[in-house]
Amino acid sequence: MLEVANLEVVYNDVVLVLRGISLQVPDGEIVALLGANGAGKTTTLRAIGGLLDVHEGDITKGSVTWNGERIDKKEPAEIVRAGITQVLEGRRIFGEMNVEDNLRTGAFTNRNKSSVDTAYTRVMDLFPVLGERRKAVAGYLSGGEQQMLAIGRALMADPKLLILDEPSLGLAPKLVQQIKDIIVDINKQGTAVLLIEQNATMALSIANHGYIMENGKLVMDGDPKKLLEDEDVQEFYLGLHGSGERKSFRDVKHYKRRKRWLS
Repeated sequence: MLEVANLEVVYNDVVLVLRGISLQVPDGEIVALLGANGAGKTTTLRAIGGLLDVHEGDITKGSVTWNGERIDKKEPAEIVRAGITQVLEGRRIFGEMNVEDNLRTGAFTNRNKSSVDTAYTRVMDLFPVLGERRKAVAGYLSGGEQQMLAIGRALMADPKLLILDEPSLGLAPKLVQQIKDIIVDINKQGTAVLLIEQNATMALSIANHGYIMENGKLVMDGDPKKLLEDEDVQEFYLGLHGSGERKSFRDVKHYKRRKRWLS
């Protein structure tokens, strides 16, 4: 479905952020894209969704194709109509509007009333709490409820691919589990997912394939279970070292200099 090929992105004609990355999201699968802050994950999302212009970014090399058609020159609304929606980091809900109105804004590009009604029913089934609070002001929802609202709003466009940027960020472990289960349910209903995360355990536990970014490059990819078993992944993302001793990020920061990782 989605193919990113040898993509390079530059901000302000100076800063090279993506350095020739290539990845795929097959039809009906969950793909995890992992990386620390500043690795280039969000820039990848912006390139796919047509949002680079807003941030003074440009694709200088490579392409993004969707079902065989290039979309890297299309406007964001065109990309949504083509079947790709995304939930940005930080949720970005309309805090002064109620839940119902937030959801309806997600259907702006969907001109088929029947499709909108079906999508709305799907969202209510996935998130019963949103049905209970549909007249509540969105800004007063809890963090977990706001994340559910952001995901529900993206689903209102009836996407074939849902891109999630750090959906577990700032949530308690119990809520992270809920969000994980919801992502699995969405996928089982036929929607492919590109999951951009720092939470390696959560993301790789549900993904069909995983990629790891560092400094604008993809440094590893493969079967999620094998990635979780990898010594470097355990050391950097899970804080484990040697016999399972948990260590701080400061203790493992030398990972960035490991030639084997970056080869």
